[in-house]
Amino acid sequence: QVQLVESGGGLVQAGGSLRLSCAASGIIFSINAMGWYRQAPGKQRELVARITSGGSTNYADSVKGRFTISRDNAKNTVYLQMNSLKPEDTAVYYCNAVLSDSTRFTRNYWGQGTQVTVSS
Repeated sequence: QVQLVESGGGLVQAGGSLRLSCAASGIIFSINAMGWYRQAPGKQRELVARITSGGSTNYADSVKGRFTISRDNAKNTVYLQMNSLKPEDTAVYYCNAVLSDSTRFTRNYWGQGTQVTVSS
């Protein structure tokens, strides 16, 4: 079984920074892409940022210039550096990985979520 373990959430004042980490463990043959999604109360889950195995990235318009996604392929870990945080960034942040596991099929995995709260 593959697990995604997230860390780094918390409470921060507006304008502050947080860094999220997500490590994938288990039998993994390859990882196509890793990313972060978020879900605020009463809203749908939305893509925040995504990075492919080749290093290509894409970001939600609302976080461009403030958030940076990066990846350590050797550690199967993805990071999200969040700067200039705003109250509207408050949400549960979920790590996502599209990877080939022990079945050799490509599957979509999710972390358990980490709360990010930005106070005004």
